[in-house]
Amino acid sequence: MKKLFLIPALLCLFMLNVASMCSSDSSSSSSTDPTPVINTATQGTWRITSYVDSGNNETSNFTGYNFTFGPSNVLTATNGTNTYAGTWSVVTDNSNDDNPSSDLDFNIAFASPANFADLTDDWDVVSHTATTISLIDVSGGNGGTDTLVFTKN
Repeated sequence: MKKLFLIPALLCLFMLNVASMCSSDSSSSSSTDPTPVINTATQGTWRITSYVDSGNNETSNFTGYNFTFGPSNVLTATNGTNTYAGTWSVVTDNSNDDNPSSDLDFNIAFASPANFADLTDDWDVVSHTATTISLIDVSGGNGGTDTLVFTKN
């Protein structure tokens, strides 16, 4: 009789353990913590290897530019002749934005020139590795999708 009671009790304990491992809270710290993306971005210089604005490939507008994600949220783009300064940040965003699967926003802002001002947005982080940061933005107005990929130099 004791064995019959022990089996359901162990099964219940096992199911509770599995449920807690599968809960969204167990993985939320890794997907919403901006620190790993910030640490990646601040290591070295980067170039834009893909920029698609609502289906138009505009990558060539940034050919030859190196981007530095510096301290105090200063973003610098230079090609040796021209240097443009902007701002950047990576923040947790739990709001219901354009891409609810991403809880990290990679914010970029340039006032000028026009090509660089086009990068100004609160991009959703799609993925990041030590050598690549992939971003996406779905426009609320016209429904266009923009993608931006930085590759480490």
